Amino acid sequence: MIRNPKPATIAFIIAGLLSLFVIGLTWFFDGYDMQQAFYAGLLTLVFSFGLFFYALEYFIYKKIKLIYKTIHSLKTQKYDAKLSNFDWKTDPIMNMNKEVINWARDQKEQMDELKKLAEFRKEFLGNVSHELKTPIFNIQGYIHTLIDGAIDDPDVNIRFLRKAAKSADRLSDLVADLLAISQLESGELIMEPERFDINALVKDIYEQFEVRAKDRGISLIVKEGCNKPFYVMADRYRIRQVLVNLVLNAIKYGNENGITTASYYDMDENILIEIGDNGDGIDQEHLPRIFERFYRVDKSRARESGPGGTGLGLAIVKHIIEAHNQSINVRSQLGQGTTFGFTLKKASGN
Repeated sequence: MIRNPKPATIAFIIAGLLSLFVIGLTWFFDGYDMQQAFYAGLLTLVFSFGLFFYALEYFIYKKIKLIYKTIHSLKTQKYDAKLSNFDWKTDPIMNMNKEVINWARDQKEQMDELKKLAEFRKEFLGNVSHELKTPIFNIQGYIHTLIDGAIDDPDVNIRFLRKAAKSADRLSDLVADLLAISQLESGELIMEPERFDINALVKDIYEQFEVRAKDRGISLIVKEGCNKPFYVMADRYRIRQVLVNLVLNAIKYGNENGITTASYYDMDENILIEIGDNGDGIDQEHLPRIFERFYRVDKSRARESGPGGTGLGLAIVKHIIEAHNQSINVRSQLGQGTTFGFTLKKASGN
């Protein structure tokens, strides 16, 4: 069986069969004149071969080549500018078959990706609804309690108003973080790099959260040998957001009477900044998802550690670092603590 025959092969087979038929007819009707039948068959072979070859090449294979070109150009999105690099004289059916298979494979991959995105969107909307619902219901409960008569009780009204205000602040923080995520993902939030000392910024943040760390007996330190200026080029305000989030996480999830450590490493063109704790650590199965929106490693532990964040902190951190064309990573071992590290472009003066 001939696989993927070319137009000439198909035309020759058809012409050959037709010429044999003509030879038979001529031989029978011309009184079994073999010579006459041979010439008639030869003439039929030549004429029909040319006719069928032309018909196959220009009315069928030409359209197949056009379809092949279209599929290839749609797949690569490079269109006519790149099509001249391909040898269209090769077997178009074989090429088109390969292209269709590759195209189908690509479409399946895209469909799988779309399904993942749809599942992620569904999960995200569910998480947003839950996170918004909690403070809203709390505020409603406090207000209705006050309306029902508690507002006249001086021992209750201020306490409930403070709780309502606290829930309103949480709601405001969540909306602000959602807006920040949206702006970072759409590219609307432009980074404004400037030269500053990252060690000085970390010390400033340490001072800001010194009381909170002291309440848990946690020492905020800079690694030995790193307590000197390390100048970087970055958006100082946004990097402050990153460090605040990482330091707060270290204080919140680190062991009581533990240590939160900042360290810096010169990486030629970049500075590597690490914030680590000696807490319980994170199981390896959670690490790949740690920067996802609303992903919590241990929800019960988050509640026990006090008021939680919005669940968007690490997602925002990742987006800010990537907006600087840098990278962030996390390493952790159960019982040994967790360390977040990210790079920033090194500035002159180090």
